[in-house]
Amino acid sequence: MAAETPVSKTEKANVNLSTADFALDHYVAVTTEGESAGVEQLFATDFSQKIQASNAQSHSREAVIKSLKKQKGERLNCKVKTDIIEESADYMVAKVTLKFEDFTKTDLVTLVREGNEWKVSASINSYK
Repeated sequence: MAAETPVSKTEKANVNLSTADFALDHYVAVTTEGESAGVEQLFATDFSQKIQASNAQSHSREAVIKSLKKQKGERLNCKVKTDIIEESADYMVAKVTLKFEDFTKTDLVTLVREGNEWKVSASINSYK
């Protein structure tokens, strides 16, 4: 009998980020569906997140990854709409709209090509 080898908790899941669309889809899954595989792989080393509100906030790559890992398995109760605003061979800007019952969150996401993979390099959030 062959025993299944357990995956080490420190082993990083390898997620296909070979296209901007794959990276954007994975970003949406991570931020709205509690997907935790490949979170570190998804974000560029210089990633930053800004939240435009009455008390504007900025978050580092490490803080965002830590927060997303805590949300593992949690699905947001919202409708998601994704629009590509600008796209080239090396970058993409997308608008991800999360429509909740009482408010709407708009996330402008910038993705860049780093070698053979696409990474999320910036996120700017606003609320209505």
